Amino acid sequence: MKKWSKISFSFLLISILMFSLIACNKDTDKKQEKLQKVRIAEVTRSIFYAPQYVAISKGFFKEEGLDITLTTTPGGDKTMTALISGGADVALVGSETSIYVYSQGSNDPVINFAQLTQTDGTFLVSREKIDNFTWEMLKGKTFLGQRKGGMPQMVGEFVLKKHGIDPHQDLNLIQNIDFANIANAFASGTGEFVQLFEPTASIFEKEGKGYIIASFGKESGHVPYTTFMAKGSYIKNNKETIEKFTRAIYKAQQWVETHSAEEIARAVEEFFPDTDPEIMKTVVERYKSQGSFATNPILDEEEWNNLKNIMNEAGELPQDVDYKTLVNTEIAEKIMKK
Repeated sequence: MKKWSKISFSFLLISILMFSLIACNKDTDKKQEKLQKVRIAEVTRSIFYAPQYVAISKGFFKEEGLDITLTTTPGGDKTMTALISGGADVALVGSETSIYVYSQGSNDPVINFAQLTQTDGTFLVSREKIDNFTWEMLKGKTFLGQRKGGMPQMVGEFVLKKHGIDPHQDLNLIQNIDFANIANAFASGTGEFVQLFEPTASIFEKEGKGYIIASFGKESGHVPYTTFMAKGSYIKNNKETIEKFTRAIYKAQQWVETHSAEEIARAVEEFFPDTDPEIMKTVVERYKSQGSFATNPILDEEEWNNLKNIMNEAGELPQDVDYKTLVNTEIAEKIMKK
């Protein structure tokens, strides 16, 4: 009788445990089913966008009930095409693209709702080591620049003019090489100076192929260099989703602000499997020290005006678009108050 009681009790205990596990799995499945899917199209894969990857790796999006699908669509034109055609819900790209789309007569304008980076992310790299660099040294030299009409190129020209250099008169300026091939062109011997993003600039320095001598981000000041944007109709119809999205980004921005370059590099390393961890740490520290990562998602009017000045100086501003027309700060302000 005692033996039977023990067997019965054991069976009952196992049954309870199994039932509990099944119930837990069902609860987990229900939670997963409730996750709202959001498709992000990013203009490139870059350590410059570290807070976005932190929001994914640290589970900040999931905490908000969002299931993120991240796709890299190289180039601002491809990223905006994905957004406008419905291939993406949110785009991470330079704010200048929203002005271009608006100026083409879009009846569903693309709205900037959360800023991620607030400076240019490129660096001036020289083929030879220069100990006491001055911008005057570029005059008469071959400069391998970025694609015409993009933010890197416009900021590059803005900074050069700031230092009294006419990019089209004082330099042998090369701008006909695709973004993806600029680094390879320089490595192959084209140009004496080049404008590069990280981690390529630091990799070149480590390999002795070039030397970082100046930061375009430091020289150009604050600008809405990369922001999250969505079509006005999507924001209107998915207000709660956009609020959750922005809250997750804000959590990540605060996390990045309060953690070391080494911790940030570890948090995003899964997105850069082929990059040396030490290089990643160096890059994060460089961007962090110059204030490239925005500490909150608000794109302010001064930054917007600086963007327009840079575009205008480059001859790429199609029309003067008012700040409130293409920028929504209400969402960011709301989530930051809670």
